[in-house]
Amino acid sequence: MTVTAIVLAAGQGSRFRAEAGADQDKLLAVCVGLDGVSRPVIEQVLVNLPASLVERWVVTSPERLEVIRLAEAYGCKVLLLESAGMGDSIAAAVAASASVDGWLVVLGDMPFIRSATIERVLADPENITVPVHAGQYGHPVAFGGVFGPALMALTGDRGAKPLFAQAQVRGVQVDDPGVLWDVDVPQRLRFSAER
Repeated sequence: MTVTAIVLAAGQGSRFRAEAGADQDKLLAVCVGLDGVSRPVIEQVLVNLPASLVERWVVTSPERLEVIRLAEAYGCKVLLLESAGMGDSIAAAVAASASVDGWLVVLGDMPFIRSATIERVLADPENITVPVHAGQYGHPVAFGGVFGPALMALTGDRGAKPLFAQAQVRGVQVDDPGVLWDVDVPQRLRFSAER
């Protein structure tokens, strides 16, 4: 089964910029990863992707040259998109990789998810599979190939959550607070397992 990772990295990060400064891109902000190494947020996300995910796409905007460089350095295909909308990003990446068996939608601002957790989410590529920590749905989310047409129909800033109502969603219990931890504001660059 071929599952494609889609890393969403086209959002503007306006909450982060409001606190850190208009010229600060949260995807390039440096944080200490799970392995103790300091890297930009987007690079931490790419490092955490398990080796089993051979096909990887990063969706980003054309002006994010450093994000594009890092994506290519990690063997990802890059899809340039003018829209910051999550729905537009998912739809474009699924259309570009439509011949695969499923997709793993990864948020580019979630650098603290364990590789082992991602492997567990990938274990059932037929349905929609979501990690669950402390009773909450997290990320990344895997979608089986049958959801391709619905994913390609997404638009604007709405993500794929509306598809949850149309399918059997399989929650995978994980002891991984990283599945709920996004870097929306500068304070979130420092990961704490105690939420």
